Amino acid sequence: MYERMLDKQNKPAFDDMAAYCGKGMELFIRINEWLSDTCGTVQEITFPYGNKYGWAVAHRKKKKLICNVFAENGAFTVMIRLSNAQFHLVYDQVEKETQECIDNKYPCGDGGWIHYRVAGEAHFCDIQKLLEMKCLS
Repeated sequence: MYERMLDKQNKPAFDDMAAYCGKGMELFIRINEWLSDTCGTVQEITFPYGNKYGWAVAHRKKKKLICNVFAENGAFTVMIRLSNAQFHLVYDQVEKETQECIDNKYPCGDGGWIHYRVAGEAHFCDIQKLLEMKCLS
């Protein structure tokens, strides 16, 4: 479960990525539409970091990366970097599971990266809060 699309030689279409998410398909479509409509991002399907990461939808505003949304079997994962101040602003508004993800972020400068798996509506609401922080900056 949660395997990613790792065949670098065959670039998937957005619809293929959504279908791959299975029960997470609706949420995958919603988050990508929300990012484009609300945050004004431009989408690009990429194979960004290495063979273990797989295909993702990169969202950018101008040239600034907002996040990567990785299609997974049964869910999807959003990779996002925020400052410590941004994490602090939303920390008390998110679920305990999300707080643990923030607590275990990969440090980078004054903040860090999180890989946040969205497998249900509560996760979706929390990642929206985190992405709003990123889009406002």
